Amino acid sequence: MGELESIRIFLEVARQRSFSGAARTLGIAPAAVTRAVAALEDGLGAQLLVRTTRAVSLTAAGALYAARVSPLTEGLTEAAEEMRERQGELSGLLRISAPLSLGAQVLPSVLSQFAAIHPRTHVEVSLTDRLIDIVAEDVDVAIRISGAPSDKSTIWRKICLVPRLLVAAPDYLARQGVPQAPEDLLAHDCLSYASSAAGENWLLTSGKRQHQIRTKGRFQSNNGELLAQLAVNGEGIVMLPQFMLRAALKAGALVPVLPDWQPPELWLTLYYPPYERLPLRVATFSDFFESRVRESWQI
Repeated sequence: MGELESIRIFLEVARQRSFSGAARTLGIAPAAVTRAVAALEDGLGAQLLVRTTRAVSLTAAGALYAARVSPLTEGLTEAAEEMRERQGELSGLLRISAPLSLGAQVLPSVLSQFAAIHPRTHVEVSLTDRLIDIVAEDVDVAIRISGAPSDKSTIWRKICLVPRLLVAAPDYLARQGVPQAPEDLLAHDCLSYASSAAGENWLLTSGKRQHQIRTKGRFQSNNGELLAQLAVNGEGIVMLPQFMLRAALKAGALVPVLPDWQPPELWLTLYYPPYERLPLRVATFSDFFESRVRESWQI
């Protein structure tokens, strides 16, 4: 094993504070990690790590050495990736953030197809409905479903509009009655996409007419899939993106409510840190994601 590889192994051990954790991440045997670090220490004539039964920590010499070599190894990795990119070969780590429901429903097939075409890429996916700080949280590209972007500090790429629908289960409407106008919703159990009992504001538009109501009901959640299933169970009326409702609508488990009144459309958007130029793996994934979404959603 060469010195550069031993340095990379040492840095991974230092990052994780664990020999076994580094071995799992790097896909090598724990004994190989131990040998690499020992060989590096022998060559330097200094102890870099303190090993105890509970943890692994850097010595003063190890901390100094890690601070000096870490930027060098990162630079070498970036240089190698840049050369591969110049040859059209995609490689490296791609960190993606996506909403929970879209990530669970859409990303598995997209990522499998992407990996088959670009086998040298590695992908980390974090699912959250929270609007992340893409720079502070070290993400390469974030997928969002939200209103039109207004943040000027990041790069945005609009993919498509995401229509929303009001829906309910037929048995719920049979019990509680079918709303004929937006104000009728005040007499219904509305399933709110919210994290507090205060409910959710629903803005509905029909031509030039607008109506806004504050929802009320027994259930609120910050997860759309849970709300969709509660609606299927007959617990009330819900407003959600259409892509989350297609299967239930097709099966007749949910039906539209107030079809002449539309909620504001949302945008499916990609956004990035303030790159001077998108890395090839990020740009390629972005194009691939957009094409697959447009194909599957028939846009």
